Amino acid sequence: MNVKKLDTAAFGEWVDTCTAAGCVYGVQAKGDRYVFEALEKASDLRLDYDVTILPPKKYLQPQRETLVTFSKESGFKSVVNEESFTLFGIHPYDMIAISQMDQIFTEDNPDVHYLTRRENATLVVCDIQNTSENIFAGAMGTATVDDGFDILVTKIGNDYLVDVRTEKGEVLASSIADAPDASEEALAQRETVQEQNRRDAVKHELKPNLEELPKLLGEAYEHAVWEEKAEQCHSCGSCNLVCPTCYCFNVCDEVDWSLKNVRRERVWDGCMLAGFALTAGGHNFRRNRADRYRHRYLRKGKYIPEKIGETGCVGCGRCITACTTKIANPVEIFNRIAEDSK
Repeated sequence: MNVKKLDTAAFGEWVDTCTAAGCVYGVQAKGDRYVFEALEKASDLRLDYDVTILPPKKYLQPQRETLVTFSKESGFKSVVNEESFTLFGIHPYDMIAISQMDQIFTEDNPDVHYLTRRENATLVVCDIQNTSENIFAGAMGTATVDDGFDILVTKIGNDYLVDVRTEKGEVLASSIADAPDASEEALAQRETVQEQNRRDAVKHELKPNLEELPKLLGEAYEHAVWEEKAEQCHSCGSCNLVCPTCYCFNVCDEVDWSLKNVRRERVWDGCMLAGFALTAGGHNFRRNRADRYRHRYLRKGKYIPEKIGETGCVGCGRCITACTTKIANPVEIFNRIAEDSK
């Protein structure tokens, strides 16, 4: 399908067709913030949002997810959610984070729970219309995205370009198959929008090159910044829990009062939490806050790049906003280490 051009009314009609056809989670206002929630009608969709409180990964790796059920009478049963759904309005940086998770959950021991949800998801990406106060996606090369999604939506003037990339996207956009194709001028306008986003989505300027980070961080293991910043850390884990590239989880068993039925669940966890590295016997290999604080940055700038070849930070800025003591800005830490290495 060629790139389609829809006016505001036609775009709204298409969104309403999508919501009528199946489960759609789209960006909506929640006070003066924005969230992904079940979308019922096009008038509630807010593609002009700056950033959502939580990333859309919550539908691919839910905050709490049942993996297995146990019963004294019937034994155990694996639980895999096979619901089909659409995520509508994903920003490019969040799409790149999802693509990173795709790699993580596919390697070594493929995660059937994540991968089933991912296979059944149709992803509609929206080019940024308004940048948030702490975004630095432009510095991370994530202000725009070229692949991984099913449909790309870009607003140009009062119209929308709908760029279908996959078979799943064609199914979702089947009702606009006869809509007019975008002209060369409209496509050029899209390029202008994306180029502007690459420039505007840099509220915090990163001084070192991304390729330098693994080496810089590897040599900064004993840097004073870890202890210095950790003194202000509450170990609340907010930076972990709003991060689109954090995927750590804990597994726990929930037993009912009869002691006959059990749910094995996995729940979000984070390396900044005091109990994250707690092991049997009460041992904790990252007991100190400074150790946890350092691990977060080494994970983003060294460990993940060494694993998948991409920086484990997409510049959404959520951690900066969520941190009450304002010590979670990756750019600030990376710049400090780069400057001190000279």
